[in-house]
Amino acid sequence: MRRITMWLLVTATVFVLLFSYHTSTDSGVGTGTATSVAAPITAPTTPAPGTAGTDSPSSDSSPNTTDTTTSAAQTYTGSSVDTRWGPVQVRIAVADGQITSATAVVYPQNNHRDQEINAEAVPVLEQETVTSQSADIDMVSGATVTSDGYIQSLQSAIDQARLG
Repeated sequence: MRRITMWLLVTATVFVLLFSYHTSTDSGVGTGTATSVAAPITAPTTPAPGTAGTDSPSSDSSPNTTDTTTSAAQTYTGSSVDTRWGPVQVRIAVADGQITSATAVVYPQNNHRDQEINAEAVPVLEQETVTSQSADIDMVSGATVTSDGYIQSLQSAIDQARLG
């Protein structure tokens, strides 16, 4: 009888310890949520010549396209791509048929590790975009998932801009 009682107590203790064990101190890890980092959109201060009296942008622009009425510069926001660690979305600025800048407006920042990886990877991806003028860029080692989402969203923005 004593052995059975001791066995039940030990078994109950093991189950309590097993089910109360916390595997991580980061509450956001693996939840699939992401923090969005949005780049500011600047509005033009003076209207372009010949546009007086037209307050609204053309109605034929797609919902992911933001037109800025500066001299031939336009921004295009690619579709949001869901990755394993959270969504990724890219915005490009195009002037005279050339990509002048690329910005990752949404990317995973759930925890310290995401922030550490993407603080290094995102600027590299943005620079590669401007240098290559296409979505044919190298992935960043250690940030493969973010790189893949970035490239897919970038291609969507390039398609909207109707670039090569």
